[in-house]
Amino acid sequence: MASAGTPLSEEQLLCSICLDIFTKPVSIQCGHTFCKTCITDYWDSSALCQCPLCKKVLYNRPDIFVNVVLSEMADQLRKSDQKRTTSPPAQRSAKLGEVSCDICTGMKDKALKSCLVCLTSYCETHLEPHERVAGLKKHKLIDPVHNIEDWVCKKHERPLELFCRTDQTCLCQFCIEAEHKTHDTVPLEDECNERKDQMRKKEEEVQQMIKEREQKVREIKQSVELSNNEAKREMADSIEIFTALVASIEASQAEFIQFIDEKQKATEKQAEGFIRELEQEITVLRKRGAELEQFSSTDDHLHLLQSFPYRFTPPPNKDWSGTSVHSYQSVGTLQKAVAEVGKTLSQEMAKLCDELKRIQQYGVDVTLDPDTAHPKLVLSKDGKRVYHGHIERNLPDNPERFSSCGSVLGKQSFSSGRFYYEVQVKGKTAWTLGVAIQSVNRKGPITVKPENGYWTISLRNQHWSANNIPVVMLSLKQTPKTVGVFVDYKEGLVSFYDAAARFPVYSFHGCTFTEKLYPYFCPCHNENGRNSAPLIICPVNNKE
Repeated sequence: MASAGTPLSEEQLLCSICLDIFTKPVSIQCGHTFCKTCITDYWDSSALCQCPLCKKVLYNRPDIFVNVVLSEMADQLRKSDQKRTTSPPAQRSAKLGEVSCDICTGMKDKALKSCLVCLTSYCETHLEPHERVAGLKKHKLIDPVHNIEDWVCKKHERPLELFCRTDQTCLCQFCIEAEHKTHDTVPLEDECNERKDQMRKKEEEVQQMIKEREQKVREIKQSVELSNNEAKREMADSIEIFTALVASIEASQAEFIQFIDEKQKATEKQAEGFIRELEQEITVLRKRGAELEQFSSTDDHLHLLQSFPYRFTPPPNKDWSGTSVHSYQSVGTLQKAVAEVGKTLSQEMAKLCDELKRIQQYGVDVTLDPDTAHPKLVLSKDGKRVYHGHIERNLPDNPERFSSCGSVLGKQSFSSGRFYYEVQVKGKTAWTLGVAIQSVNRKGPITVKPENGYWTISLRNQHWSANNIPVVMLSLKQTPKTVGVFVDYKEGLVSFYDAAARFPVYSFHGCTFTEKLYPYFCPCHNENGRNSAPLIICPVNNKE
């Protein structure tokens, strides 16, 4: 930009060191100009005396003098800039999509307001009369809008300033004096503000729905991760079992082959002994046969008669009719080997399943807390049994009591270590068992899932499920009669077992506990007597 009376452009009057208008400009031998203070400080901070722009080295630090003419030009430019900064900012031309001034010619500025009386949009300059002239001050000004003619009543040609809630339409002042006289009308701006409030609420609802779904995605991913970890654990256990099984089979195979080999060698040795003995007898018999043949053809009667008692005595005659060599019969041995493999497999499976023996050492004595029991639940005097009754008793509605869900907590709480207890569920068709944190909601309907502070499993309609996120359906070989519940507070583990079969049912891994845990019991509705059997807290038997 060139200032009046200044032959140089603004860029030419800027110091290349401070990037501002020259202050006491000085020129050095190479012809470049800088502020006196800037070049002095630059040389003071550098080992070489050189030009900051062209890097020409000045072997002797020169004397520098202010360029008077250039200094005056810089002062003039500085004063001009100060005037510009104190004057109103220049209006901005309207961009694509913005409302432009209807009065501007050539390059149109951005409109600041639209007038519903003039049906015209004005920039800051052309709006000035509406802010100064008394008659124009009464006009209705709004934020700039496109198609301002749509803001005028087609019937009365008056600004649409009202809204009829009865007919859900925009009105002018004349409209409400006619057919809308008895209708519910409000200023257009009030209706817009109310609609905006509604939209903000809807937006909040949408955002909340998004958050809930994002949370559900995280929960599902977490569930998949937990399932993956459980699967890996099960695979590791199965690898251990089947490795032992393969080792047992290989050992049995080696033992079986050795047994067959030894048996066959014994058979061969026995046969060789029989063959040697038979061959010896054959040799003797052949010799005796040759002698008999010789004497039978002799004419020496005297010699024949003298030799007969000795020569013709029959050799020893062993009865070989009952002698035989039997082939090896493998059926019995093979069956024995298979039985050994089955026994080993059973032992290894029992070793895995019988982790319950180790866990039972953490058995605790649990009793039911009547102050938490729903009014329809019936508790035994010793606090060990609970079932759902028909009549709701008149009990104090204390904060600890479940009000609408037929549940009860144990008296004992746990905030560290490990604990285990067992509950008999024999004869029941529906129930829920597990643990709950102290701060769970006990009033009104509840959902027993980890995010609400419950870690439980349930039986409903002959279907077993772990109340995780999402719910995990369980496949059990047999219906448990007694359920064991084990908790490792520090490790964040809640596990359930078929106590009679000594087999794991389901585990919640990666739980985070920050408050007291209580045993949780829900015997469920008695279903007209079909589910009247009680839940019974059993003593833990940790004997071998």
